[in-house]
Parts: sequence; C-alpha cells; structure tokens
Amino acid sequence: MLISIITTSKEPASVPPQILDRMLACGEIHAFERSSGWAVVGRDPIRAPRNPYNGLERRRFVSFRLPSLSS
Repeated sequence: MLISIITTSKEPASVPPQILDRMLACGEIHAFERSSGWAVVGRDPIRAPRNPYNGLERRRFVSFRLPSLSS
C-alpha cells in the first residue's frame, strides 16, 4: 500500500509506510494523506516515533511440550 505525500519541495509522490516514517523523521515531508484527509506536518498531530519497550515483560507466556514422534 502506498501513501500519497507532498515533499518539502512541494513535489507529489507515493511511498510505502516504512519510507513515510523515515521521511517524517528526516523532515522531508510537508503533508501526507490519511484516511481522514491530508495531515500537514507541524500543524496536525503526528504520532511520535516508537521506541522499543525495555521494561519487564508482563504478557502471559504459555509453554507447552509436543509429544515426541519417535518411538
């Protein structure tokens, strides 16, 4: 899926989501299209880059053992 963007040099383009994140971080995008309409960088809220979680793992871990197939 490609996302429509307008670069800071006002050129229209389409990029995959991974490239959008990189371009946003580098300040190369003026606006991009969301399902709700165009988001302008610096005017509309844009989610912050995600940092990896370094805390204690709290999700349940289920461990099970498969029976051996060898006799």
